[in-house]
Amino acid sequence: MKLLGIHHITAIATDPQRNLDFYTQVLGLRLVKRTINFDDPSTYHLYFGDRTGKPGTVITFFPWPRARRGTRGTGQVIATSFAVPAQSIGYWNERLKKEGVIVEEKSRRFDEEVVRLVDPDGLLLELIACAHLDDVDLNFEIAVPGEFAIRGFHAPTLEVQRAKSMEQLLTTFGFHLIAEEGSRRRFASNERSTSARVDVVERSNGQFGNIAAGTVHHIAFRAANDEEQLQWRKQLVDLGFGPTPVIDRQYFRSIYFREPNGILFEIATDGPGFAIDEPVDQLGGSLKLPKRFEPERKSIEQVLPPIELRRQADR
Repeated sequence: MKLLGIHHITAIATDPQRNLDFYTQVLGLRLVKRTINFDDPSTYHLYFGDRTGKPGTVITFFPWPRARRGTRGTGQVIATSFAVPAQSIGYWNERLKKEGVIVEEKSRRFDEEVVRLVDPDGLLLELIACAHLDDVDLNFEIAVPGEFAIRGFHAPTLEVQRAKSMEQLLTTFGFHLIAEEGSRRRFASNERSTSARVDVVERSNGQFGNIAAGTVHHIAFRAANDEEQLQWRKQLVDLGFGPTPVIDRQYFRSIYFREPNGILFEIATDGPGFAIDEPVDQLGGSLKLPKRFEPERKSIEQVLPPIELRRQADR
């Protein structure tokens, strides 16, 4: 039994409309769900991914308008990376600069071209050109030509003070070392999938980051089903990690725990998926609430700031 790769990555934003515009209109992802933070129903939880929100494609946000700016550092996912087709970095450089996005000069990592950028809240993102891409569904109204579009996650960067404990945990999860470059070590549970890779960077004297706006809140890994998730939970208990009970997140079920360096990990089930409460062609079109919050819908909608899913023609 091994984890299947990355399920989703969740970060913190401030302005929900600005967040929505950037990830749909600039990066070309689809809004696949607008719901609320189940632990704080006064704020949105926005999900972006491919057409159906396939695990391995989804980045999610808690947009807290008054959140202070966080700082990147040790004990965090310091860079969230996406795979893009080979020979597309030139297109992305031009597109991002035209959109006024701060972009670093392109570089190479493990013999792949990389461009780094920051989103409007300062979240560090990477686009990595890859010859072998995951199979994702781009059959939606997309702001980016399909031949250049994002194809799910590539290896995010996990910065830690003690790499050994992280690597032991990843090995338990079914990941194995596939490449090494300086202080960066790449692990994969499936070498053929970019969304089944993570990079570990050790900074033994690094300063711990501060989780707030512009930083990653947690990273979630894929369990195939409920049964495997329960097996993982038992194994984590046996290893002394103290995972949470299984929590129903409507579109998947989750357990959470902190790995020894302080990064919040989640193990989430692949199902039931985002189409359980609205048709696939209408995903993200309206606010969806868990049943327990439906009696409070009116008051929740009054608190949430209005947002609008803009089309290309509206820009």
